[in-house]
Order: sequence, then C-alpha cells, then structure tokens
Amino acid sequence: MTSPVLAGPIGDCCVQSVKHEGQAAGKTIQIAGVQTYLSEPSAQNQGEAKKVVLFFPDVFGPFYLNNQLTQDYFASQGFYVLGIDYFFGDPVYIHTEADFDRPTWVEKSVRQAKEAVPKWIDAVLQLYGPEAKYSAVGYCFGGPYALEAAARDQTVAVALAHPSRLTEDHFKTLTKPLLLAAAEIDNAFPAASRRRGIDILTENKATFHLQLFSGVAHGFATKGDPNVENSRWAKEEAARSIINWFIRFSK
Repeated sequence: MTSPVLAGPIGDCCVQSVKHEGQAAGKTIQIAGVQTYLSEPSAQNQGEAKKVVLFFPDVFGPFYLNNQLTQDYFASQGFYVLGIDYFFGDPVYIHTEADFDRPTWVEKSVRQAKEAVPKWIDAVLQLYGPEAKYSAVGYCFGGPYALEAAARDQTVAVALAHPSRLTEDHFKTLTKPLLLAAAEIDNAFPAASRRRGIDILTENKATFHLQLFSGVAHGFATKGDPNVENSRWAKEEAARSIINWFIRFSK
C-alpha cells in the first residue's frame, strides 16, 4: 500500500524567489560525475575531526546565489559543505520560456536525482572518511534526499526546510535527530500534514525540533525577501538553527 503523502509535489510556490546579494566564496568540483558546490571552513574554524554538510538544494540548484550564500554561511561555522547539482546544469530558474513544461522537467529531475544521489553520497563519505561527522539538509525538492542521506550510519543529524515530496513513511523510518523549519504558509507542506508528521515523530519517540515561522511562505529559508524584516529574520534564524543542530550532534 502506498504511504500517505504529507509534503506534496513541486508547485508554483517552489519556483518563486527573491535573489539575494553577495559574493559566493565556494568553488565547483566534481564528485561521482556530478557538479558540486564546495564551501570550506577557514583554517581557524576547522576542528580536529572534519564536519561535513550534505546540502540537497531546492529546484534552483546549489549554484543559485541564495543557495551558495547559505552554504557559505554553514562553512563559516566550521563545516565542509557540499551541494549536489542533481539538475545537471538545468535548474528551474533558467527556464523563462512561455511554453516551459514544468511537470516534464520535474519528472526528468527526479529521475536524474534518483540515479545520482546514492553514488554521490557514497563518494562524499569516501572523500572525507569514516572519522568525519556528517549531517544532511534538504530544502523543498531536496527533502527526500536529505532523509536518504540520514539513513546512512555515518550521518549524525538531518534538517528539512519547507520540504516537498514526503510521505508518512519518511517520518516513520527516521532514526536520526531531525530539525524541521516550517512556514506558516505552505501549500506543499500544509498545517495538517505538518501536524501528522510531528505526531508520527512523537509516537516513535524520535529526537526532533520543530520551528514554525509566522508570516512567511514556502521557500523562506533560501528565497525570502531580505528587504522584509520578518522574512530576513526567518531566513537567518532558520540557517542559524540548522547549523547549531548539526554542531550539537557533531561533538
């Protein structure tokens, strides 16, 4: 029997964004044949054991400036951050054509990610070794893949921000500490689904923390308007909370 859907498919709310300003500090590398954004901590922020974040981006991909700046922030807190481009150079925002077939693009992207993600995770684990502490974060489209990474023994914690494409089984099978950053306004992950997810986690005595931000919508953690005080605060607070969650479990 198919598991009930809690976070829905990619919709209009997933493809809206306000582009942020700043200068990306990372670089592009290849891991398992996939272009990957790598942002590294400064020498003074590196601990004895390496701490690694696997960053599973929304439909804008890891090279979209907003996502690069988020990854750079995580790196500034002492983590090696790797963002996978499971869109293979074809993020949603480059499509401005009037006849863009988004459902077909999503289907193609899901198919690509399904094949690429397991090999990419394997390669990242091999690259940084068994002594590193691994965490995973997924935004929107990236939610299921962050949970896929969380199923690995080496992963110590996971975070989701306004996820999409999740079922009850994703919550039922979760064994790692979860931080969930949720928006008050979210057609992809509405209140009833959020409450059901929390009920499942509670019933399973999972370790979790829920943040619910008022006055913001799906996508706020990477694509909110920084000129609106509440949107900027919610975006920044979600990032702070996610990385502090990872720090907590990486000790």
